[in-house]
Amino acid sequence: MTKLICQRILLKLSGEALMSDKGGSIDPEIVKRLASEVKELCDAGIQVGLVIGGGNILRGAEQVAESLTRVTGDQMGMLATVMNALAMQDALEYLGQPVRVMSALDINQVCENYIKRKAVRHLEKGRVVIFAAGTGNPFFTTDSAASLRAIEIGAELMIKATKVKGVYSADPETDSNATFYPELTYDEALDQRLSVMDTTALVLCRDNDLPMRVMNIFEQGAVMRLMQGEKIGSLIKR
Repeated sequence: MTKLICQRILLKLSGEALMSDKGGSIDPEIVKRLASEVKELCDAGIQVGLVIGGGNILRGAEQVAESLTRVTGDQMGMLATVMNALAMQDALEYLGQPVRVMSALDINQVCENYIKRKAVRHLEKGRVVIFAAGTGNPFFTTDSAASLRAIEIGAELMIKATKVKGVYSADPETDSNATFYPELTYDEALDQRLSVMDTTALVLCRDNDLPMRVMNIFEQGAVMRLMQGEKIGSLIKR
């Protein structure tokens, strides 16, 4: 059996990854496919933490208007991530994969409260842990929440799942001259203001020496091949 490069990872998915091209905020078939990729990792013995954004349902910062404060908008966005987490939980359970949703907001009737020690115990027992509701605080993105949770649970690698190959100097979908970076440092990403994650998330990873791999989640089987040592996407490290 191929040796795995990590035993515990944090996978960050954007909410948009769950959307269908035909419309609708959550595509059950896409959720099922992503769930099958996560289950494949678990079957190989990898402990998986998962953070899903809420942009397919609502982006809090974009809802701010005269009658809606940033705090309220962000709280609405946190609830959107809980909805995505519950959808992924059902898809994983349908495949026979044990899973727990842990929320930074107190909503016991829907899922567990986030407690670091309980999260680690779930992982040790082979359960996927989906971290919902961001950090529980406004003004922090799910990117920052992913970095924070990855550090707290002792993940060896954070994977930022996107729809492009990895990190580029510009948006490759609009700039044909964009340069692809197979490897770079956090300081380089910050200095060049590359669109990887928000500054808080990058600094958290850099200061806690947590490597990040940015890759295309729509390439089927790519995450498993990455865990088996194949160089996929872009590696960002200290």
